[in-house]
Amino acid sequence: MESVEHPPVIECCSVTHRFADGSIGIEDINLRIHENEAVLFIGPNGSGKTTLFRHFIGLLVPQRGDVVVDGVSVRENVRRARERIGMVFQDADCQIVGETVGGDVAFGPENLRLDRTEIDIRVSESLKAVGLEGFADRRPHTLSGGEKRRLAIAGILAMNPRVLVLDEPFANLDYPGMRSIVAILRQWRDEQRTLIVSSHQVGALLPLVTRVVLLNGGKIYADGLPVEVLPKAVELGILPPGAMP
Repeated sequence: MESVEHPPVIECCSVTHRFADGSIGIEDINLRIHENEAVLFIGPNGSGKTTLFRHFIGLLVPQRGDVVVDGVSVRENVRRARERIGMVFQDADCQIVGETVGGDVAFGPENLRLDRTEIDIRVSESLKAVGLEGFADRRPHTLSGGEKRRLAIAGILAMNPRVLVLDEPFANLDYPGMRSIVAILRQWRDEQRTLIVSSHQVGALLPLVTRVVLLNGGKIYADGLPVEVLPKAVELGILPPGAMP
């Protein structure tokens, strides 16, 4: 019997998006991300990483091409894409909506109309996963920057997505904060789940990723194993020579 190739979790087919002023966000992006992959997106500021990620969950819609999640076009079923892909934005504060830490994590599962017992379980497990157990009754505004980032991740974990997407997860974090986020991502990878992340802190993520995609000028400049792609990033001046694996 022939083996059946599973469709990619995310597929971009000639995806192009221009902003209102006519400038290019991303252009002709063709990309497949499969189950259990860990993909690091790198590139200079303005290269299109955030713009591309927003297409994964339908916050932006391509003017040309299509984004497909689990075989279904995002433009046709945005809710389905957002149930499968959990995205943590660079600005954690924009994702925090609850009056308490526990209430914030419960927000997503409540919108899924889960029963109270299941919601409480997900809140407890998600807070534990990010090292915030015992914080459920705290007010989010009292948290440090690193704690807010972990809270944003907990809110996504509570939705039980198939894919975790993080846009510059180390922004404005000190070294201990970075280490705490790396530990969370390592646990996610240990569970054989799909990870997509953009970051300028390449060294912190290389032990976790299986693939690197280099964006430049809104286009894919290189895509492959870290050892293949990072030298090209060095050639472009995006990474210093010391970033080589």
